[in-house]
Amino acid sequence: MRVILVPVVFWLLITDQTQIAFMLFIVAGVSDAVDGYLAKTFGWQTELGAYLDPLADKLLIVSIFLALGVDGKLPLWLVVAVVSRDILIIMAVMLSWVLSNPVRIKPLVVSKANTVAQIVLAATVLADEGFGLGLGWARFALIWITGALTVASLAAYLHSWLLHMSGHDISGQDSSA
Repeated sequence: MRVILVPVVFWLLITDQTQIAFMLFIVAGVSDAVDGYLAKTFGWQTELGAYLDPLADKLLIVSIFLALGVDGKLPLWLVVAVVSRDILIIMAVMLSWVLSNPVRIKPLVVSKANTVAQIVLAATVLADEGFGLGLGWARFALIWITGALTVASLAAYLHSWLLHMSGHDISGQDSSA
């Protein structure tokens, strides 16, 4: 369902229907939480779901950031940083496959914090724009927190990837030993 919401939310944002976009963003978040709860509680986890769930989340966040950036509601430097981080991580994973040294990306603590910051920032901007809440200072702070976490997350993934590609595990021990 969240994948289907991506173009709908994007269209709503570019047509200045921010209140509805915010409500659908909340619906997407609730459906993600319910989906995760059901999958874990009843063992309804699938390999396809393991790929589609984070992909749906990422597509929704990136499309919201793009729409808000183009409309001037988020700074373009932040949009470029968020989108570039994801593209660089995908390229690193693909390169490791091409070089016959596939890497499995494990969510890092800084990456989870980055995701939370992106979600909170998106929700804050959507709510502020849609309902005129006057959240300027919160938005300012969240923009810089999200920017810092985006850079820190990319640096952490790049470090882990470089260690993997050089034959070392994350603890710094040589994996060939």
